[in-house]
Amino acid sequence: MLSANQKSRYARHLALPQIGAEGQKKLLTSSVLVIGAGGLGSPAALYLAAAGVGTIGLADPDVVDLSNLQRQILHSTPDLNVPKVESATRKLLALNPDVAVVPHLIRFQSDNASELLKDYQIVLDATDNFDSKFVIAAACHQYHKPYIHAGILAFQGQVMTVLPGHTACYRCVFGDAPPPVGVPSGPMGPVPGVIGAIQAMEAIKYLLKIGELLTNRLLVFNALTMRFREVALARNPRCPICAGDGK
Repeated sequence: MLSANQKSRYARHLALPQIGAEGQKKLLTSSVLVIGAGGLGSPAALYLAAAGVGTIGLADPDVVDLSNLQRQILHSTPDLNVPKVESATRKLLALNPDVAVVPHLIRFQSDNASELLKDYQIVLDATDNFDSKFVIAAACHQYHKPYIHAGILAFQGQVMTVLPGHTACYRCVFGDAPPPVGVPSGPMGPVPGVIGAIQAMEAIKYLLKIGELLTNRLLVFNALTMRFREVALARNPRCPICAGDGK
């Protein structure tokens, strides 16, 4: 039963036939793990909290740096040198005390993946490096957790949703990790805002079982041309992590 405060807070959701009271109650009992509390994780976590997703896990080992503040909107100047998960937890609870925020001051790795993933229904890959993305993809397939990949660079971003064993996965699309590069290019501040918001929307759709997910599709955004394009994807029968899954 929704309280009077919840009916007011989520009134716009309750007015949507795809959500309504039952959908909102489902969100309030749902759980999402956001890996990375930076450029992508900031808008994604804010929208998840605002929507009333009941439990939001945040995994990030880093502290807030001055260079983060151009795009990582969960954090502000007084948060410098504070762990990102601590700063983020305060902001999310201030936005919506209905939700539980679980900070994990740790880097997501293969040796802690099982413990981190077990309490969450879906994972948002909001990391900023290839190594982490490959670890997340492998772990989510091993433990059968759906995940939403996103990546950003300069003025561009991309996002896709993966249902392990059923759809094209991160490794199907991107193969092996590229060699390390120098200092990353950008990104322009609003770009992770656009892509992180899409990640949050995909997670909410998955939790509510509504709409059409970004599966077997890569959505690519170019901020300079203000255009989106969609790339059709297919599972790779020789994929090193998902070949043979679901068969």
